[in-house]
Amino acid sequence: MHTKGCIIVLLLALSCCQNPSASQEANGKQPGPVVNPAGPTIGERFAPPVGYSRTPAGSFGTYLRALPLHQHGYAVHLYNGAEKTGRDVHAAVLRTDVGSKDLQQCADAVIRLRAEYLYQSGDFDSISFNFTNGFPAAFSKWRNGYKIDVRGNEASWVRSGDADGTYGSFRRYLDIVFMYAGTLSLSRQLQQVPFHEMQPGDVLIQGGSPGHAVIVVDMVQNDKGNKMFMLAQRYMPAQEIHVLHNFNNKAISPWYDMADIETIVKTPEWEFTTSDLKRFRE
Repeated sequence: MHTKGCIIVLLLALSCCQNPSASQEANGKQPGPVVNPAGPTIGERFAPPVGYSRTPAGSFGTYLRALPLHQHGYAVHLYNGAEKTGRDVHAAVLRTDVGSKDLQQCADAVIRLRAEYLYQSGDFDSISFNFTNGFPAAFSKWRNGYKIDVRGNEASWVRSGDADGTYGSFRRYLDIVFMYAGTLSLSRQLQQVPFHEMQPGDVLIQGGSPGHAVIVVDMVQNDKGNKMFMLAQRYMPAQEIHVLHNFNNKAISPWYDMADIETIVKTPEWEFTTSDLKRFRE
């Protein structure tokens, strides 16, 4: 009996020491993603869950996956240099400046990433964002030496100097856009797409005051066609862009599993519906 008891104890010990991921796989559950703390980009920091691989992505989606990140454990900072307080909602922070004014908030994160992608691609003519009053602020006009004069609820172009397409001029243009555009104007500028057709670069957005927006920065899929996605945001006051945790399913965070979602997409600081998914027009 003594020998048999030792064998039972040994088997229990082996069971307790079993790799949790291996146990999850044996039960048909997917383990969480492998996080590489040294990974410098979204694509290198977060691996797909077991059984999943990254979905094909267009040039914008590929750009988002390659966005550089601050070191693992870095805190989200506000425009004034203070750390974001309250619930720890982020899994990573993008290396994208937030400026020194309270301008770059939720919709502005989407605008910033889209504009930076187009600028780096040399597609200057596609950089155009509408103000809340409907005024089309086109960078092609700005870089040709025009600036925007805003008086009350009216905006107009005025000649102000020589053509300037430098990055510094581009950032000054964006600050004007951040000031006069928002979730309402951006939601009107995007086109609605079915939730199951989600792609990297799509946006979950509710236009209004305040409204909110988050952007899909990565996606994965398994051989059964099930998809997971990753989201990033800014919030109020103006703060650095950060990849969001998934508090609804911490085992796969920061991935969100489409199979877990019926109509509500619950993020740490906002709830969207599946009908809130939109896309930039090509």
